[in-house]
Amino acid sequence: KERPPFGDLALAPLLEAQVEIAVATGDLDTARRGAEALGAIAGTYTSPWLVASAALAEARVALLAGDLDAAAASSASAAAAWADLGAPYEAAVARSVLADAHGRAGRLASARLERQAAAAAFEAFGAVGQADRARALLADAPPDDAPSAPTTATFRLDGTVRTIAFAGTSASMRDLKGFRYLARLLADPGREVHVLDLVAVERGTLPTGRPGVVDPGQSGFGTSGDGALPALDEQARQAYQRRLADVDEDIEDARRDNDPARAELAQRDRDYLIAELSRAVGLGGRLRAVGGDAERARMAVAHTLRYAVDRLAEQLPALATHLTGSVHTGTYCCYRPDPLSNVVWSS
Repeated sequence: KERPPFGDLALAPLLEAQVEIAVATGDLDTARRGAEALGAIAGTYTSPWLVASAALAEARVALLAGDLDAAAASSASAAAAWADLGAPYEAAVARSVLADAHGRAGRLASARLERQAAAAAFEAFGAVGQADRARALLADAPPDDAPSAPTTATFRLDGTVRTIAFAGTSASMRDLKGFRYLARLLADPGREVHVLDLVAVERGTLPTGRPGVVDPGQSGFGTSGDGALPALDEQARQAYQRRLADVDEDIEDARRDNDPARAELAQRDRDYLIAELSRAVGLGGRLRAVGGDAERARMAVAHTLRYAVDRLAEQLPALATHLTGSVHTGTYCCYRPDPLSNVVWSS
């Protein structure tokens, strides 16, 4: 019998429950099958919610299988996605799994921070039982480890190539806009940088005026008299065209190197850019007006940083895991690493 349209979507919550129950009972095979099926549905319908659910299922399976780095990366990705979607309860569940991964890997300070954040989110949501369980786990947790000796890591730009080293692994990668954003954040851990300042510094200009304010001509984001702006002004249009050219080149390189994972990441970035271009045009070909320049910059910077971290995960998965848990995006972006990680960056 032919399956009705979107019939797979009804299976998604059942698969989520199947994975959770299988993990709780230690049934790795069943958990893995459920996670794979959920991942296939997420890949078919490309819903952000389904993608986050699939990432959490992958994290649960990886945790059960003992792949703690993969569990941390997938649960951090799920938590970030649900936070972007405005789903605090689901984000707290993902942070609880992330805390388990950090704790089993011996990253006790990180585990404590994630558990505290999850407990606070559960309580704010009204999930009292979940909040109590999170606090009970905090009370039973061993004390934090003493800080380790500083680890030197590298994020150096040589011409158009980045030399990157972290946790005993190094790689040379073509420079990306997201890498330039990361370089700015890594240079000043703990400092919050407004997205407009981040855009201006990446373009080689310095912000002027009071903190968080950039000359629109410098940043490439301009406002109209009422605080709204066209979804794409001429500068933005040119920037999208340059970015599309870079992504097309990246896709071609990946296909030439027979690297389907890299090609898929680049294709997602291309799809995003095309969607933004399409969204900017209204009836009759007129440009739509959108909210203020800071909001547009916030979305663009967050997406660009996620793409950069995804690229790093291909060659430096430990660094991608570290950055996923340490780089915070929003109107203000910040690199706030675990105090016990003790990483010193050189450029």
